[in-house]
Amino acid sequence: MARAVLHGIVVSTGIAIGKGFFVNKNPESARHELVPLDRIESEAARLQDAVDTVAAEFAEARARLPGDLRRHADVLTSHLLICTDPRLGGEALRRVREQRMNAEWALEESVARIADIFNALSSPYIRDRIEDVRLVTDRLFQRLSGACAPHPTGGERGILLAHDLTPTDVVDLPIERIAAFAVAQGGGTSHTGLLARSLHIPAVIGVFGLRKEIFDGDLLIVDGLKGKLLVDPSEAELAAYSDLREQYAIYRKRVAAYAVHPAETEDGVQVSVLANVESAAEAEGVLSAGGEGVGLVRTEFGYITRSSLPGEEDLYEEYAGLAAALAPRKVTFRTLDVGGDKVFSRGKVSEEANPALGLRGIRYCVRHQDIFRTQLRAILRAGAHGNVSMMFPLISGLSELRLAKSILNEAKQELDDADVPFDPHIPVGIMIELPSAVFMADALAREVDFFSIGTNDLIQYTLGADRGNRHVAHLYQPLHPSIVRAIKQVVDMAHKTGISVCVCGEMASDPYCLPILLGMPVDELSLAPQSIPAIKHLIRRSHARQSRKLLDQALFASTANAINNMVRQAVHSAFPEDVGFFVSQLGVNR
Repeated sequence: MARAVLHGIVVSTGIAIGKGFFVNKNPESARHELVPLDRIESEAARLQDAVDTVAAEFAEARARLPGDLRRHADVLTSHLLICTDPRLGGEALRRVREQRMNAEWALEESVARIADIFNALSSPYIRDRIEDVRLVTDRLFQRLSGACAPHPTGGERGILLAHDLTPTDVVDLPIERIAAFAVAQGGGTSHTGLLARSLHIPAVIGVFGLRKEIFDGDLLIVDGLKGKLLVDPSEAELAAYSDLREQYAIYRKRVAAYAVHPAETEDGVQVSVLANVESAAEAEGVLSAGGEGVGLVRTEFGYITRSSLPGEEDLYEEYAGLAAALAPRKVTFRTLDVGGDKVFSRGKVSEEANPALGLRGIRYCVRHQDIFRTQLRAILRAGAHGNVSMMFPLISGLSELRLAKSILNEAKQELDDADVPFDPHIPVGIMIELPSAVFMADALAREVDFFSIGTNDLIQYTLGADRGNRHVAHLYQPLHPSIVRAIKQVVDMAHKTGISVCVCGEMASDPYCLPILLGMPVDELSLAPQSIPAIKHLIRRSHARQSRKLLDQALFASTANAINNMVRQAVHSAFPEDVGFFVSQLGVNR
């Protein structure tokens, strides 16, 4: 038996065996010292040198990213901005000079203040963004201490162990010698998973006890199917996992080989499978994964990675590049969805007592029409370079929708008056995320070209449960009867009016939700690119008629447990040989 078995969250699947080595260790408590008056300026200079050095490292790493990591350039830009942001380094310098704190102490206090602001918003997205600040800070601590990151020893590939990772940490290492990541920090939207998936290696995050149980050079097995880390495994465990690694490699090749083929059920019903992306850099990944277009561009990423608000030309170049790269495939831009659970430090988002129910999504945009109009014009202009659609987030009723459409029409007129090429007939849809939009789906459908159901928010708002709050996370049930009935009502109203429906939340990549969605039937699914091959594989092995029967049973169920049990039985019965690999590949365990 292994000396220890640690558990975490799978963010990139697979099996890896190798010796562990630590990088970017989370520093112990910072040294707290009062600086003598005659050393204050030299201490400030030491801190400024660390900031300048780390900023230069981020810039250099961004410039030399290899092709398979180039999509992470925006992440490094974000980290560079954090490093040079006055609220971090500037605030720490002030503490050195005014409070005589040593550099480490001043930096620690500045990060704590930023963390308090982020944590007050209480959302998984924000908790993952504060990890970006801590990643930058850890690197600053390393430079202040003079520490250097170690490399794997010996000639074999090793298991990279860390408190958390940045693309810079990975670029600093011989990438070809990394077999897997195991990381103590990070959440579902952290960069570690994106890095690992780009490199096609297993990764497990949130591993409790990583530094306590593991030492440099320990032999490890990373089980990126069940989220386990085996320390000093036995010969029997090594043999079993070696065999499992080979089986999984064969399975992934088989699924990936057919990813480019249409997702059509065995009884002839075709579903469009699209991708969710954050930037134009992901276009190549969409195509290689078999994506038939983009169902959701999270445009806020193009704002939070800049030091100031982007102009129309900046946004136009970014959006047009993505549209052209994927033409003639569809690309749907969600207009700016900031406020609430998303940090927008360079914009005009104010602190609110209850941001989830406050000025976010379309509410923010119509309040700050200068920002909104700039983005609308950029999207309209991008429409001249490809098959572009746009949609408004967090629509609660007709009045909001009509106001947004009137601003859009004014943006069209501005471009027309300036004789700037754009698509005047760009399809316009809305995100169905609020119960009020579900109840008004019939009226809303008559005013738009398509619906996109954001199931993450719809579930949270309908059930009143924050999936990131461990006290109520068990109430967040995608197959709660109210959610199944709500989605069915939206689909029925849309199809009755003659418009299409896309599901772009996490339900789209959940194999247990898939039969229910096929039974509705939804027209499109939009999900993370890495999940596309497996979902298309499952769709091709499904029967729409059986899915409709399962949905009929679910609509009469009165509890989430009842629906979960029936879909689990249906999935395991239909795909017994796929469940172990397929379900794990999508990070779903039930």
